[in-house]
Amino acid sequence: MAINSLANELREGTTKSHSMAENVGFVKSFLGGVVDKKSYRKLVANLYFVYCAIEEELLTHKNHPAIQPIYFTELNRKTSLSEDLIYYYGPDWLSLIEPSPATKIYIERIHNIGHKQPELLVAHSYTRYLGDLSGGKILKKIARGAMNLSDERGTKFYDFEQITDDTIFKNKYRSALDTLPLSDEQVKNIVAEANISFNLNMKMFEELNASLLKIATMLLANSIQKFRAKQKSTIAAD
Repeated sequence: MAINSLANELREGTTKSHSMAENVGFVKSFLGGVVDKKSYRKLVANLYFVYCAIEEELLTHKNHPAIQPIYFTELNRKTSLSEDLIYYYGPDWLSLIEPSPATKIYIERIHNIGHKQPELLVAHSYTRYLGDLSGGKILKKIARGAMNLSDERGTKFYDFEQITDDTIFKNKYRSALDTLPLSDEQVKNIVAEANISFNLNMKMFEELNASLLKIATMLLANSIQKFRAKQKSTIAAD
């Protein structure tokens, strides 16, 4: 039986990965208030597929000794992401989206460990859900301001309506982590898997960063064309 706190092991063991994820271009742009709606809706679509995989595997293994204590359905994001996708893509949203290449690798990983080592699902639950809960309110505010969203639609992903106090719930979740019947080797494997989870998330963000760069390049090219056209008009008028 592991004697170390899994919650502490996860926090300390993923510090570097957490920092690296925050420094991906798309994430830095997001935190800086630069959010392109097309890139954001693609993020929401990718996250929908990720959470479908996570929540499917957690449900399948909800009675597993390592899953049951941290199986909190109030964390589920699939429904809220569906609401956001209706807002961004319309009622036929499901036929209009597909997982990106990086997202496909991510969801394959989740299903693979669900089949072979269900206890490693703890790492993906911890990385995604606690991250969403910790930064959700701030990210929601940034997204709404950057995309000029006038009502509550479009950012349901960040609303945990069944959780009344984020701090109390996070403490409850961390305490549950420390009750899991795991060996020291399993704890090490879960921490390693959490770092893999961060890396998989970074790959998704990097794809979005490429899209953001493409959009910025197109905008710059359009601005240059307009400037040149204006110069030509001025010269012609002279």
